[in-house]
Amino acid sequence: MRNLLLWAQIMISALLVAAILLQQKGVGLGSAFGGSGQIYRSKRGLEKGLFIATIVLGVLFTLTAFITLIIK
Repeated sequence: MRNLLLWAQIMISALLVAAILLQQKGVGLGSAFGGSGQIYRSKRGLEKGLFIATIVLGVLFTLTAFITLIIK
């Protein structure tokens, strides 16, 4: 059971890294320091799906980490 959780955590972490790297560049704190002067816009389509997938993968990664600690 523990090996299955460790493999699941490895797969989730790889997907999480990919989801983070695929997100649009140039948004976030960079504009707070005079970076790009874009106006706020809502996420749509693939960008929104990727954002939600990143959140879900982060939660799944945290849950598998806690479950692995409890089983240990």
